[in-house]
Amino acid sequence: MKALTKAAALISVLAVAACGSTTSAITPPPGVTRSGCGTVNVAINPWVGYEANAAVVDYLMKTELGCKVVEKDLAEADSWEGLASGQIDVILENWGHDDLKKKYIDDRKVAVEQGLTGNKGVLGWYVPPWLVKEHPDIVDYKNLNKYAEQFKTTKTGDKGEFLAGDPSFVTNDEALVKNLKLNYQVVYSGSEDALIAAFRKAEKNKEPMIGYFYSPQWLLAELKLVKINLPVYKPGCDTDPKTVKCDYQPYDLDKIARKAFVDSGSPAADLVKNFQWTDDDQNQVARNITAGKMSRDAAAKKWLDDNRETWQKWLPAK
Repeated sequence: MKALTKAAALISVLAVAACGSTTSAITPPPGVTRSGCGTVNVAINPWVGYEANAAVVDYLMKTELGCKVVEKDLAEADSWEGLASGQIDVILENWGHDDLKKKYIDDRKVAVEQGLTGNKGVLGWYVPPWLVKEHPDIVDYKNLNKYAEQFKTTKTGDKGEFLAGDPSFVTNDEALVKNLKLNYQVVYSGSEDALIAAFRKAEKNKEPMIGYFYSPQWLLAELKLVKINLPVYKPGCDTDPKTVKCDYQPYDLDKIARKAFVDSGSPAADLVKNFQWTDDDQNQVARNITAGKMSRDAAAKKWLDDNRETWQKWLPAK
């Protein structure tokens, strides 16, 4: 395995350029020339898939572009407000948020879209595989009340427990339980790590569990959670969170940046724009951070050393 070095990266970048680079360099506005990188403030939202994106992009900013990277742990909505206040330059994994796009991109014009990450976001309700083997019909939401008693806990009394994640996640779970007339109560686990631990325990001990989960997520390669079939998503069915009765919208995940940062001529803006990888790529880094107990930098370097041809295309034009 080759070490990640600036010299090797430069040689390869020149070779790519000679053959015709596929990068999409951002052209600064008239009168603005390419600047040095300086400081880049990156939002870190509370799930490991996002951390994986940030680990790799931030490592390249530091080692290839000479940036000073400041990572700030923030909830999704706070990250967008950070773009407006100037405290955040980049959001590296955005899940939809058409309302925030309208507010900060269309109306206030302080943020801009920076293209897709290459990842497909799928949210939903899941159960451990053992439960589906024993009760195949549980995958239809119409049958959930039939099994509600099995999901009772001390926290939910005579209702079944539905386990959610971090309270800052934007979800429809409480509204769906109410509007679909399901005899369940939403309980927040508190974090992504807690959700993962709960699903693992439920499968290992053959314990009933239903909860919120999503992909891309490295756990799904190890534990084949089964998605519950909620009413099919149709555009507009979730417009009013109080009346929503449909499944979650699938997303093409994208990146958002502060407009002044993009217009500054920073080479980091080009890197963010060009960054794009697969669910498998993200899951490799995420698993090394979580299950492998590696630091973000170590997990990033491992993936970068193994995937030089991919990331060289992200580097800004010289």
